[in-house]
Amino acid sequence: MELIYYYSKKIYEALPQISCNYWTCSYLKETVVVMSEKATSAGLPPLSRNMIWMINFGFLGVQTAFTLQSSQMSRIFQTIGADPNNLGWFFILPPLAGLVVQPIVGYYSDRTWAPKLGGRRLPYLILGTLVAVIVMLLLPNSGSFGFGYGSLAALWFGAITVAFLDLSSNIAMQPFKMMVGDMVNDDQKSYAYGIQSFLSNTGAVLAAIFPFLLTFLGVANTAKKGVVPQSVVISFYVGAALLIVTSAFTVFRVKEYDPATYARYHGITENDNKEGGNWLALLKHAPKAFWTVTLVQFFCWFAFQYLWTYSAGAIAKNVWHTTNATSAAYQAAGNWYGVLAAVQSIAAVVCSYILAKVPNKYHKAGYATTLLLGALGFISVFFIHSQGALIVSYTLVGVAWAGMNTYPLTIVTNALSGKHMGTYLGLFNGSICLPQIVASLASFALFPLLGNSQVNMFLLAGLVLACGALSVGTIKETFAE
Repeated sequence: MELIYYYSKKIYEALPQISCNYWTCSYLKETVVVMSEKATSAGLPPLSRNMIWMINFGFLGVQTAFTLQSSQMSRIFQTIGADPNNLGWFFILPPLAGLVVQPIVGYYSDRTWAPKLGGRRLPYLILGTLVAVIVMLLLPNSGSFGFGYGSLAALWFGAITVAFLDLSSNIAMQPFKMMVGDMVNDDQKSYAYGIQSFLSNTGAVLAAIFPFLLTFLGVANTAKKGVVPQSVVISFYVGAALLIVTSAFTVFRVKEYDPATYARYHGITENDNKEGGNWLALLKHAPKAFWTVTLVQFFCWFAFQYLWTYSAGAIAKNVWHTTNATSAAYQAAGNWYGVLAAVQSIAAVVCSYILAKVPNKYHKAGYATTLLLGALGFISVFFIHSQGALIVSYTLVGVAWAGMNTYPLTIVTNALSGKHMGTYLGLFNGSICLPQIVASLASFALFPLLGNSQVNMFLLAGLVLACGALSVGTIKETFAE
């Protein structure tokens, strides 16, 4: 359609130079105008694959930051003296930040137009990236300022930096989801979110393997009591550099639609995104798919919250037979979890590429299948005491992760019109954040109830994820006119 519009415009401009009689020229002029109007009112035009990649490319860096945080946060806090029973408090901070920030970013970016800073979503990407980079340089040094092992000062410093890292990462992440909703048509949306998942998991692979690779290259993987090893510190520094580089590709290569073009392609008026926008009113009128996918999301993100919270400790207990967070064996387990997180992400990369090619009519079957395989992966961790066998477990977990990052946004954005797209996607992020908060709060009762065992928490997480697979049956896919 974009090409039709382009050539229709060129023909219209050339009509004065065409040699024809009055009636022929009038007919040509009328035909060209009709073609142009149809081309610009028929919905979003197809984008080149290169443009879809550029829209998503910065997601690689953002996910590197998120994975470094999620895979190393438990290790960092236990290294500086946090009680495993209190880990839930620290893991509440990231989803709480996302719950607050993402709807705000969506609401205000719907109303933003700053062409000198890239458009409506990109200014928020720039802001989030700059803050995230600063915080990534601070977080791994939580134990390096002389606060003392287990001191409140060290734990508060770590908690505050984690909160700021997640605030900034959420600000940087949300524009990518929104730009796909803004610029990609329904036929290409599954492919676009599949590519986003592919890049996301590629970043996760890099982040997860950094500490292991740096240790292999001779960087110290142990430090004095209460200090985070250099293998982890340098990993965060490399991740910060990667975030800057990949975000720059998106900022300089993507040109967002101006308000008039956006309104024309989405079949709305320019005032539609400026008027209303009350969050409760929008939720009241949200399509049914918004809520049914939210139900599935609850089970999924509840389970994955325990993956990030208890993986290092569970692996240390089952394979290295230690619960001492200051021991070399525990740090080795932390490194192996990094490798397993990379395995999970590689599996998700491969699976995402496959899911991107699945036709719309098979979305539900693919969604349920990936979650069920992930549930088997979670449950198997409870029974496995072999370092190598855990690769199979985390491969299955990676399959579920691919489904969770491809299907929900595809189904929800297909059901939404262009009105308040950013706000809706920000509110939909609550389906990611709230389950994590609930899981963290519930852990204070569940952890002691299950014998203060980080391994037992995996068994519970697997059963919860299986419930998510079953709840996919409640979804009915719809497409906005």
